[in-house]
Amino acid sequence: MRRLEEVGREELKDYLGKGWLTHDGMWFYHTYLDSGMEQANRINRQAIRSLAAIEMARARKVLRVEDGDLRTWEGLQSFMRDALEMTLPQSVFSRASFTFVSPNMFHWEWEDGECFAYKGMQQLGVVDTYVCGVMFRIECWLECSGIPYTVEPEIDKCIMHETGHCRGDFTILF
Repeated sequence: MRRLEEVGREELKDYLGKGWLTHDGMWFYHTYLDSGMEQANRINRQAIRSLAAIEMARARKVLRVEDGDLRTWEGLQSFMRDALEMTLPQSVFSRASFTFVSPNMFHWEWEDGECFAYKGMQQLGVVDTYVCGVMFRIECWLECSGIPYTVEPEIDKCIMHETGHCRGDFTILF
């Protein structure tokens, strides 16, 4: 048996992150059972929007990010990479690619079938009516940071379920 002090930082971060994601999934599932899928999707998005402002303030504090840092392409890139890596367990983060492909485009792509929400909603049997909260969370990060953007494709239903893959672009409108 191992002692806690023998557990590495990344393994502990992954454990804690997965616990948070599991709680989020179970909250969603029980809301669905109690109130239906439309309500679960609506409340989930409201919770994500509320969480985003708190989450971004905490990430900015930890990473010592000032308002001006997010108004440059280099500063936004650095912050988004670090905030995503800090927020997601490595076992989840490693299944997605977040790249900055031009002076104003932020591209995301999940490995086919590997988005944690897609897999969870599939297991729960509700993926066909699930409204994506994962990429919506990044939308809310941008919004609460006052960063204008467009997104393609529009984040509504589960893109992985609808198309067989989940990828798209945020165009930043500095």
